[in-house]
Amino acid sequence: MTGSAPKIENQHQTKEEQMELVREWVDYQSPAGSVAAFLARPAPAKTPVPGVVVIQEVWGVDGHIADLAERLASAGYLALAPDLYSAGGGRPPVLAPERVEAAKAFLNSIPPQQWMAVLGDEARRAEALGGLSPEEGTRVGETIGALFGGAGGDPSRHMEVLQAALGYLQAHPACAGRRIGSVGFCMGGGLSAQLAWAEAGIAGAVVFYGASPAAEDVARVRCPVRGFYGADDPRIVAGLTAFDEALEKAGCDRELRVYPETPHAFFNDTRPSYRPEAARDAWGRLLAFFAEVLGPVPTVPLADAART
Repeated sequence: MTGSAPKIENQHQTKEEQMELVREWVDYQSPAGSVAAFLARPAPAKTPVPGVVVIQEVWGVDGHIADLAERLASAGYLALAPDLYSAGGGRPPVLAPERVEAAKAFLNSIPPQQWMAVLGDEARRAEALGGLSPEEGTRVGETIGALFGGAGGDPSRHMEVLQAALGYLQAHPACAGRRIGSVGFCMGGGLSAQLAWAEAGIAGAVVFYGASPAAEDVARVRCPVRGFYGADDPRIVAGLTAFDEALEKAGCDRELRVYPETPHAFFNDTRPSYRPEAARDAWGRLLAFFAEVLGPVPTVPLADAART
């Protein structure tokens, strides 16, 4: 027996009562110049909500990062994702979104274990790019060079942009007076770890497969830290033992989780590296962590609840 699927309706909320999100691009000022950022927040918010700085991968604020900001907004946070490449006058042509997407597609066609060899060896990169048309190969090669050797390699400038993002959230009416955390991915994961020691206003930092800070910097960490990594990411995993030991020595509340048989960028569901089991576990732990350090909600004893 066949038939049409039953219509599922929300019996508890009208359309007007269901959560809606405000999604918009905003500009704010930083020492590096004006910055464009994607902002997502619950609307309407009856009271200020905690804030989260969402820090991009090397690709910039793309659809994946915007989606993560929206997911955090749906969980009750004011999420701001600064486009680090926009600081001081907008993205340069070599980092235009369509060119970054073409570079990402090219690298997605290469086995992850060969990435570092291709990125670090101009001859091997030229050989791999030879599969593209001469014009496209030149454009993709220029963008890869800018991402991994230029714009993606200036952490001091990026930190200025991110610290200004924190100030923007602190002043925003939807967040004023509430705690703020950070979460970053790949390049952004390393920057989130840096914010943990460089910025007193961060109440909790989450690192997804980002490079670990130097031990002397870790000694200055000012907030709890959570980290999520894939075991099949040797360049990043190699530094985790020293990172964990430095955090312990600093007396830091921390937990660094490494998932077996899991590659770099396992959380990015737009790429072949995505691993849903590890991503599901990490996302649940991230939400629990932010609920604890950014906006704990009081509860009442069961006995008291039973009397109401």
